[in-house]
Amino acid sequence: MEQQPEFDTLLNFFKALGNESRLKIIGLLAERERTVGELAAALGVKEPTVSQHLDMLKYVGLVNVRPEGNFRFYSFNPQALISMNREVFSREGLASIVGEAVESGDDFERKVFKSFFNGERIVQLPSSEKKYAVILRWLAERFEYGVQYPEKQVNEILTRHHPDYALLRRELVDRGYMRREKGIYWRIGETA
Repeated sequence: MEQQPEFDTLLNFFKALGNESRLKIIGLLAERERTVGELAAALGVKEPTVSQHLDMLKYVGLVNVRPEGNFRFYSFNPQALISMNREVFSREGLASIVGEAVESGDDFERKVFKSFFNGERIVQLPSSEKKYAVILRWLAERFEYGVQYPEKQVNEILTRHHPDYALLRRELVDRGYMRREKGIYWRIGETA
């Protein structure tokens, strides 16, 4: 069954805001409009990185751009949040999204989530290899492709879902969901 546009909108919105740098950019732009160079200097990152983040924020409507001479000035668009609140975060909007997501999901995975999760917390790790793989795939999706994560950040993300972050971090690497080099981790295609 095809997902509703509201589901995709909500998913893209949370993906856009699910990144520390993008949240900082929104905060900086909420103060005043800025150029890519100003944002890069404030965040201590390179301009191409800021441009990629801005592209994602523009895609979900949270950022406006205004050209002036050789510069482009970016600003926060609060109207996007107001529209999202009215259209997607209404009781009816959320109910239709959840109903659609449940209908389109895999029955086995839904059973695993129901049995081993309390919200987004893993209450117990399954002994079944097939069920364990569902959980590892879900955990791998907490990390974006193309982003490098220091080990401390990986630990923080995994701790949100289960206290044994070291085991889960090792499993994600050993089973081919992530790669590790010199304390830096990144998501790769699934091979498990």
